[in-house]
Amino acid sequence: MSPSLTFALLLLLAALLLFWQAGRQRRAAGIPGGRVIYSDTATWEESPEPLFDPVTKITGKPDYLVRKGRAIIPVEVKRTRPPEAPYDSHIYQLAAYCLLVEREYGVRPPYGLIHYGSRTFAVDYTPALENALLDLLSEMRRAELQTSVNRSHDQAGRCRGCGYLGLCEQRL
Repeated sequence: MSPSLTFALLLLLAALLLFWQAGRQRRAAGIPGGRVIYSDTATWEESPEPLFDPVTKITGKPDYLVRKGRAIIPVEVKRTRPPEAPYDSHIYQLAAYCLLVEREYGVRPPYGLIHYGSRTFAVDYTPALENALLDLLSEMRRAELQTSVNRSHDQAGRCRGCGYLGLCEQRL
């Protein structure tokens, strides 16, 4: 076998190995097939501008946006241990990203993905979820106007990590 043919075969083998490794890493990160059009992981490139909706006044930076055909799918990667079902707070965060994608790109995502370590959950972006998100945002806006808001949990760990710990009269 000629040296140039051997070299070409080695290059081909290396390319296949790199392609396989990239697919493996993509699946491990919870990124579906498709073209990544937005990434808030500083490992690839400079962090993009956050998405913003002037109607609801929310802003956010999904970990990934993946274009699959005409659809744009938001992907949120969590570093916590995989739960049995996604946490409500994570579902609402993903719903907010879906709303931001629809407002920014003019395309309503059919679903979004939440990836926890070894487990990925697809969350349908239904009108009911959108309405629940909008209701929650309204409730939050009303709470912002109040002079005193009661603690909404009974978890001492959340209090320990809170930025208002020193000011809160309801800390655990």
